[in-house]
Formats: sequence, structure tokens, C-alpha cells
Amino acid sequence: MIIRLVLGITIVYFGYRRLVGRNKNSGMNNMLYGFAQILVAIFILIGLYTQLAALIIAIVLIVQLVLKAKNKELFTDGVNYYVLLLVMAISLMATGAGKMAFDMPL
Repeated sequence: MIIRLVLGITIVYFGYRRLVGRNKNSGMNNMLYGFAQILVAIFILIGLYTQLAALIIAIVLIVQLVLKAKNKELFTDGVNYYVLLLVMAISLMATGAGKMAFDMPL
């Protein structure tokens, strides 16, 4: 449950930053992406379709890591944060939502 809450709150924060335009990229695609991040994070927080939502978050984090590698930013300080979030998402995919969730493991 603690992993689920920490991951959900962090992804909500990332989505919020995209919605208010505090990222490098702005525009409608960025707002839609931010809204989608918040929606998936809410599923993680309440424990509904947790494993599917964790899979979506893991895919997004892998894409962000690949983009960091493409921009030669893979060994900077911020990347370890993405790696930790990716490990948390993979953990949720493997173990399920845990206690106090609306769904059961697949």
C-alpha cells in the first residue's frame, strides 16, 4: 500500500506540472498527457486496476528513460528518480494493489 501511495502521489505531481505548464514543452498534447498521468495515478492511489495502471506508468517511465538516453542525459542526477519509480511500478505489477484497495491481483 505504501508503494502504491508514493508512486501515485509522485505521478499526480508530474501530471499537475504538465497541466500548469511548468515543463519545457507546453501545448495541448502536454495538457492531455498531464491529464492522462493524473487519471492513471488516481487509479493507483485508490487501488483500482492497479496492475494495468502500473503497466502504463512503467511504459511511460521507460519511454522517458529512453529519451534521456537519446539526449545523453542518462547519467545525470534526475534519472535515478525515474529508475526508482520504474522499480516501484514493476513491483506493483508483480504484487498487486495490496491492502485497502478496490481490486484484487490479476
